[in-house]
Amino acid sequence: MSTAFITHADCLKHDMGHGHPEQPARLTAIEDQLIASGVEQYLQRHDAPLALDEHLARAHSINYVHAVREFSPVDGIVHLDPDTAMNPHSFSAALRAAGAAVLATDLVITGKAANAFCAVRPPGHHACRSRPMGFCIFNNVAVAALHALEVHGLDRVAIVDFDVHHGNGTEDIFSNDERALMASIFQHPYYPYSGTEDPAGNMYNVPLAGGTGGQGLRAAVEKVWLPALERFKPEMVFFSAGFDAHEEDDMAGLRFRDADYRWVTEQVKAVADRYAKGRMVSMLEGGYALSALGRSVVQHVRVLAGLNG
Repeated sequence: MSTAFITHADCLKHDMGHGHPEQPARLTAIEDQLIASGVEQYLQRHDAPLALDEHLARAHSINYVHAVREFSPVDGIVHLDPDTAMNPHSFSAALRAAGAAVLATDLVITGKAANAFCAVRPPGHHACRSRPMGFCIFNNVAVAALHALEVHGLDRVAIVDFDVHHGNGTEDIFSNDERALMASIFQHPYYPYSGTEDPAGNMYNVPLAGGTGGQGLRAAVEKVWLPALERFKPEMVFFSAGFDAHEEDDMAGLRFRDADYRWVTEQVKAVADRYAKGRMVSMLEGGYALSALGRSVVQHVRVLAGLNG
């Protein structure tokens, strides 16, 4: 079995306006680097389907889903919040991003793929149960994890989030859900200024000060994440794979390098191999320095695909 690579052309049509960092070029940068590195040839490609309301309603209020649909513009750009906007193609892109999460979960659990990486946008981990936020409309990783729990009958899933921003939406959806463990790092204090005030017992959040590099990531993973994951013994692992903690990304102030993304993926993959039959699904979150994003995704996907070098 190989690694599934799931994307869709609709995700390129979502555009929140000139100069917005969450831009269509993010996906082309990833594709270019996967091709240039030779990794692309080892992946099985799939087009993301449209998520159904029943998929979204596991993670979100159905009234929220209907409201986003009704808010979708016929032309121009409308803002859901100061950071998050929709053009006429955005709703379809958001459905494709969540649909990729569902398809990836199905492919991995049914044994049609060893694991999966979803190169989709808009990202998802700030989207709360009833609120868009921080470039995110639907919480893709939550849709995936809940699909595994409620459709495929898994008992325990882990969500690993290494984006520079705290995945407050994912925490909102899974807080105190004993079926899920969330392990995350994020710069603090920094947007969305959450994740440190009395988190639920299933949340393993490690805030990092601005300027922290790869050694800080390693300490968080070795001292907090891995012991928690070993105790929890997840049956499937989901990544909120944000690459905006890279030292070349001026969105924030952490100082990770390409190799750090390879290392953290290796550590989590070892847990998945021990307890989850290697089952992993990775959803793209942030990452706005295009070259660093593409290179870091290559390192992440190399580990998923079992490629050396």
